[in-house]
Amino acid sequence: MSDYYMPAEWQAHNRCWMAWPSNESLWPGALSEAEKNYAAIANAIADFEPVVMLVRPDQHAQALALMAEQIAAEKIHLKPWALDDSWMRDFGPTFVINKRTGELAGVDWTFNGWGKFPHEQDQHLARKLLNELNLERFASPLVNEGGAIHVDGEGTIMLTRNVQLNGNRNPALAQSDVEYQLKQALGVEHFIWFDQGLAEDHTDGHVDQFACFTKPGHILALSTSDPSDPNYEILQTNLEVLRNSTDAKGNSFEITTIEQPPSEWANGERLGKSYINFYIANGGVVMPCYGLNNYDSAALETVKGCFPDRKVVAVDCSVLVLGGGNIHCVTQQEPALNG
Repeated sequence: MSDYYMPAEWQAHNRCWMAWPSNESLWPGALSEAEKNYAAIANAIADFEPVVMLVRPDQHAQALALMAEQIAAEKIHLKPWALDDSWMRDFGPTFVINKRTGELAGVDWTFNGWGKFPHEQDQHLARKLLNELNLERFASPLVNEGGAIHVDGEGTIMLTRNVQLNGNRNPALAQSDVEYQLKQALGVEHFIWFDQGLAEDHTDGHVDQFACFTKPGHILALSTSDPSDPNYEILQTNLEVLRNSTDAKGNSFEITTIEQPPSEWANGERLGKSYINFYIANGGVVMPCYGLNNYDSAALETVKGCFPDRKVVAVDCSVLVLGGGNIHCVTQQEPALNG
């Protein structure tokens, strides 16, 4: 398995995988609005690369209606699938490439619903999808989700202890055990560990909410200028970790910060809004916005500055975040073999 590596997300893609929202408990009385939000994301990504949308057969008509133009143009393909949920990043396969042969394969993590929620269908999705694609499958004993990791494709990975070492996921594993499993699965060798992620994150602190690589040697990191914000100390500490870290080659990082959106509450809980939870597509970036003019505009300019050679498109994700995730959470890139 050490012959394989996970490419960086900015490397060329064959297509993007998504799963249509079906869990109404995440959007009580608003599932139809969530469907529109997912469709808007898929339609935006399809302008840059093909999208395959897994969809329950009973929801096919609605998905078809909301993405009809891109489907007609054969930019989006609907694939019937039994689903519990729609967080393709977390329960879908993590695609890897053989460094010697260039062949594509996939890692099938052990998925236990973030240590909280049973997913009878989704826990088997990666295995079934890889089998259907006729790709070699590596079954990892590590309980992990795709949103819990970010790699630079050159040996470095970012992740949080509060996810990987949480008693609800890998209670018997030490940090060195987790590192061994990730080395085997992803071909990484250098680890940047954060203690925790955002305070309001239901996943216990996925890294894709607060930090990501944008190119070799560069990291975009979430920050807040409000000392009273519960995330202020967390994000300051995480920034300090980055400032004291290097990549696998021993080089320090260039770090760009992006301001966290102001807090918003729903049903007694703070929504996990972040501008970093975006999808890097072929020639583009599809990022979230929230109808917050000044914050959205500043974030858009920051992301454009990180990706000067890509078109950056913002999609309003005010509904999506009500379900507990964002654009990066609902997408999974399949790398191109010539990428």
